[in-house]
Order: sequence, then C-alpha cells, then structure tokens
Amino acid sequence: AGGVIGAFKVAQTAGFDQIITFDMGGTSTDVSLCDSKISVTTESDISGIPIKIPMIDIHTVGSGGGSIAEIDSGGALKVGPRSAGAVPGPICYGKGEEVTVTDANLYLGRIDPNHFLGGHMPLHLGRVNAALTGFSHQAKLTPIRIAEGIIDVANAKMERAIRVISIERGFDLRDFAMVSFGGAGGLHACDLARNLGTSAIIIPPNCGLLSAYGMILSDVVKDYSQTVLRKSIETTIFSELSHHFSELISQAKDDMLAEGFEYNQVTFQQTIDARYVGQSHELNIEFTPNFAESFHCIHNQRFGHAKHDVVIEIVNLRVRAVGKTEDSMTMIQKLGSKNNAKPDPKDVVFNGENHPTNFYHREDLEVGSKINGPSIIVEPSATTLIPPDFTVEVDPYQNMIAKQK
Repeated sequence: AGGVIGAFKVAQTAGFDQIITFDMGGTSTDVSLCDSKISVTTESDISGIPIKIPMIDIHTVGSGGGSIAEIDSGGALKVGPRSAGAVPGPICYGKGEEVTVTDANLYLGRIDPNHFLGGHMPLHLGRVNAALTGFSHQAKLTPIRIAEGIIDVANAKMERAIRVISIERGFDLRDFAMVSFGGAGGLHACDLARNLGTSAIIIPPNCGLLSAYGMILSDVVKDYSQTVLRKSIETTIFSELSHHFSELISQAKDDMLAEGFEYNQVTFQQTIDARYVGQSHELNIEFTPNFAESFHCIHNQRFGHAKHDVVIEIVNLRVRAVGKTEDSMTMIQKLGSKNNAKPDPKDVVFNGENHPTNFYHREDLEVGSKINGPSIIVEPSATTLIPPDFTVEVDPYQNMIAKQK
C-alpha cells in the first residue's frame, strides 16, 4: 500500500493523474490502477477467503527478481512462483543454486556486477555463466536464448497482471503512465510499457525505496460503514441515505478530532456499495444525486453491459475520513542539477545480439538530461534499463520520464 501512495503522490507532482503502479521486488510484483485517485476495493480475498473490508486495490503475481526458472514436465520454460528469496537468493549472490530472473538480467549484461547496491555487494558472474550453460543444455537452447526466455516469461506474467486491472476493466492504457519502482522494476518497465501501450514511464529517485517513502507520506484514514439494503426506486431514497451519511460523518469527525486533527484538515468521502437486484457482488461508487446513472455507467465499463430496466439495490454506505498529514508534499522537492554524467560503454544483449550500451550513475544526471537507448542507469537501490527504442529525460523533480521513440 505504501508503494501505491508514494507512486501516486510522485506522479501527481510530475503532472500525471492516471497511472499504473508497477512494483517489482524479489519475490512478487504488485500492480494497481489509479484513475485520478487511489483505487480502493471491498472485494478481495486472501488464500481464497473473501475479505470484505476497504483496502487499496492491488493485484499481486509471483514474479520477481528472485523467481526461479525451471523446465516443467512438458518441456516448457516456467518462471515462478517459487522464489529464491533473499536467502539463499539468486545464484549471483553467491549462495543460491537455482537460476532466477536476476541471474538472467546479469547474464545479459543488464546489471553491473561491480555497482550492485552501490558497489557494496559484488555479484558472482562466473557462477551465473556456469549455471546458465548447464540450464541451457537441459532446455536445448543457447545460454543467451534461455536468459532472454526467462525475461520474456516473467514479463508475460506481469503484463497479464496489468491487463487484469486495466484493459479487462474497460480502461485504455494509452491514457495512463506507468510508475515503476521496487528493486527490479526498472529492468522490466520499458518492455511492459511497449507491449501495453502506456504513454510514459515514471521512474522516481530512489525507486527501490518508494514503498517506505509512501508510508511516510501517508494520510491518516478511518473507514466507517452501515448496511442499509434499500432499493433505488424508493422516492425518498436520496434524502434518507443522506441522513444516514450525516450520522456516519458525525462519528468520523469526533474520531478525527480525537486524533488531533482540526476539522479543516479532514475530508470525507461518501460512497455506496450497489448492485442490480439479484446480483451477489457490488460496485463501490460515489454517492451523488445521480448515483443510479453513475452505477449504470460504471457497470457498463467494468462488465460491458448495463441493465437500465433492473432496480438497483444499495447494500452498504461507506464514509472514509482522510486526515491530511501536515506539509506532506514538501517532502517532494526539486533537486539541484548536476552535469557530471560520464557514460561507461559496455555490451548488453538485446534480441540475441550484443549492443554497445552506455551505463550512467543516476546521481550524475542533471535536470533536463535526455538519454537515448540503449542505456542503463544505475543507482544504489535499483537499475533501470532503457532499450534501443526508448529515450529518457530527467524532470525537475529528478524523476526519469521514459518514452518510446
């Protein structure tokens, strides 16, 4: 949740309101869609158990830097959900014995073994070379092809996750930018954006630490709900629901005052869980005088149809009280410019062939710098890959904004 909050605040500061958050870590990838606001759901599950409480709408798949590659019983390449974790970790850490996504990226030259974690953790390229050679014999492919195949399979899983929360819900990804973070996100973001058609990629400074940053910026939130089970055809429905909402808001005001907030620091969001009579699932929508028409529109966007002749049932009323943390946005500041970027050219594999690729240290890039791919930007918490068909520019807040040429 902290990552989504941090990503949304960074994106808004950079001038983007519609974003896909892409957080790729060591074991899993978390994605979320923010359409001018952070998406909240009351329809979730953990290990198959339904959870009916408000939470940030995040979709998770077992694909990360530590995801293990293997050949299944049918001879197909499989990546994840098994993970090497941090211990023993990928083979390149010096202890692992199974090939991972991180090992594949290192073999292809996309990670600098001498500057991992700012140079404090040298990686074992020789162990990776030996392991991938053996793995390629098992798969009857060249080591380069198997390494690229591992990346392709991992990307396909993450691409599918993003499609679930966007295209399958009626959103056009051409209207959205992607915010990439997590230790491994920058190595895969451009490939995903190319396949999905997102308009831009935002890579914040210290992107491997964005989830912690988001928790620091988080507002204080309290949720309140009341079950009503009323039908939209009742003539006094709006006034009666408004009365119930006023009671919930009164309770919320008292609680936020006890938390130390003044009334002018708190906002209240009023939503309803609604459904067509006979359905067993609800949609959460904003409570307005035209809530019925809004429900039809959102139902049509999400499921491809609306039933204007069917009565709408209001199941729950929900109030979310948000206490704004003082001066939270002042933590996102324009950083000073530097002009010390000195590229270090090395060979990196793209589409089975070596390409001369410039490596940069992110702290050396000045505001306004434009870099063409292929390039790789290294920082202590992450590595960002800029493929040959992409370019990247540093904005006034030291975000890197990558776009396809």
